[in-house]
Amino acid sequence: MIALLRRDLKLAIRAGGGFGLGLAFFLILVVLVPFGVGPNADILSRIAPGILWVGALLSCLLSLDRIFQLDYEDGTLDLLATAPLPLEAAATLKALSHWLTTGLPLTLAAPFLGVLLSMPSGATFWLVASLAIGTPALSMLGTFGAALTVGLKRGGLLVSLLVLPLYMPTLIFGAEAVRRGAEGLPASTALLFLAAITAGCAALLPFASAAALRMNLR
Repeated sequence: MIALLRRDLKLAIRAGGGFGLGLAFFLILVVLVPFGVGPNADILSRIAPGILWVGALLSCLLSLDRIFQLDYEDGTLDLLATAPLPLEAAATLKALSHWLTTGLPLTLAAPFLGVLLSMPSGATFWLVASLAIGTPALSMLGTFGAALTVGLKRGGLLVSLLVLPLYMPTLIFGAEAVRRGAEGLPASTALLFLAAITAGCAALLPFASAAALRMNLR
């Protein structure tokens, strides 16, 4: 398991499989928003929670097609299917690798990018907490979508269309937690819903991803 995780991390860093691409996209989106809506600090601070969460969500989409596709093309996925390591564990490690190279950098960079959107300082904690809790769910949902579309032509577009509706609850509760935190309102309820979504994904999606992989490898 550790060897597989180290391999995926090395491939993501060397091949640019989302490690820098997602972060660069996130930065570009946040920089462009003030040009589109104007430099009014009141407007920017009001839309900052939603913009930051939408940016994180879209950044996660960029590398989903690479989660299994490269392994499928070079035959590694066939070896994983016959290895002693269960496919459920392999799918979990793929999701963890995606989060470490995409979700975690986005979480760490978000407070600094929030300054560009005039986000209130009181919302910084809630932004980091919501992203830390919610982005693992995005990676696990993306892994499931990648497992469904592995081996298909233009699978990158298809996986984005499949997982976007599944991302909506995470986006809603994540942005709501930051918004309520910025306004000084209790945000723990939204974070609890976000944690419940992530826990449900962690419990169910490795089995669903493994089942989809077995179906596509037949």
